[in-house]
Amino acid sequence: MSEATSLVPTWPKLVLPTLRALSQGRRMHRREIIDAVAKEANISDEARAETLKTGGSRFEQRVGWALSNLVKAAWVDRPERGFYTINEAGNAALTTYPEGFTRELAKEVFAPFWPTRSRQVTDSDVVESASDEVSDPVEEIGDAVERIEKEVGAQLLARLREGHPDFFEQAVVELLLGMGYGGAAGRGRRIGGSHDEGIDGLIDQDPLGLDQVYIQAKRYKEGSNVGREAIQAFVGALHGFGASRGVFLTTSAFTSGAIAYANKVQSRIILIDGAKLVELMIAYRIGVQEKQRFSIVGLDEDYFQ
Repeated sequence: MSEATSLVPTWPKLVLPTLRALSQGRRMHRREIIDAVAKEANISDEARAETLKTGGSRFEQRVGWALSNLVKAAWVDRPERGFYTINEAGNAALTTYPEGFTRELAKEVFAPFWPTRSRQVTDSDVVESASDEVSDPVEEIGDAVERIEKEVGAQLLARLREGHPDFFEQAVVELLLGMGYGGAAGRGRRIGGSHDEGIDGLIDQDPLGLDQVYIQAKRYKEGSNVGREAIQAFVGALHGFGASRGVFLTTSAFTSGAIAYANKVQSRIILIDGAKLVELMIAYRIGVQEKQRFSIVGLDEDYFQ
């Protein structure tokens, strides 16, 4: 999720709310500050629920980045690990910048405290320039991974639509097994064929097959959405097997009527459209390979106690 689509303000916009949260002058723990900033900046529950690609909270990451820059600028002190207090310079900043910080103003004010990079200009001259820390590098990595996965997802969906129906049916069975359905033994199989009785795959949740999940897979092109009638037929097939649970997967999407019907029937029907399908395949590494892995480090505060 990019900055443009996120509901969470960028860290420069959280600088003033962070200073205001600390303006009472008392020592505050990081967790307390995060909650206070959310209140100061009117952050919605939906925004607080946003996560990074790494799994952490986007809002907490950006508040942390604002705190980090306030400490670098010596507007906020850290009397002990995890605690922060505002100082005279920070209180003065509240008066100097009552309208808060834009990206441009944040660069102007905080750039002198950022680390520098050496940039070669000529064979003999080296210029030191401040690195651009307005954008959170952790988020930049996450956004880059998200862009890559979006492109790979489009390619994966195209391959699934172009492939043989039997291949698609086998792929969705392997996906559900990869997600942990089928137990330790990974008991699942494609049924398919002209005599499949409306079922394309079957997953045994236990060694004896007493608990089973039935699968329907429709390899449709974009725009050919699965309608209510197809879901009704699937529910009928489940009843024929005496089953109450099923997963319906497609390379297209579901109509609103299909979704409404699946939600109201007594049988437990899970609908997985093309977008969700490739998201799961990438997450569980079905049809894709991991090309490279990155590791992000952070200071170990406990080491310095």
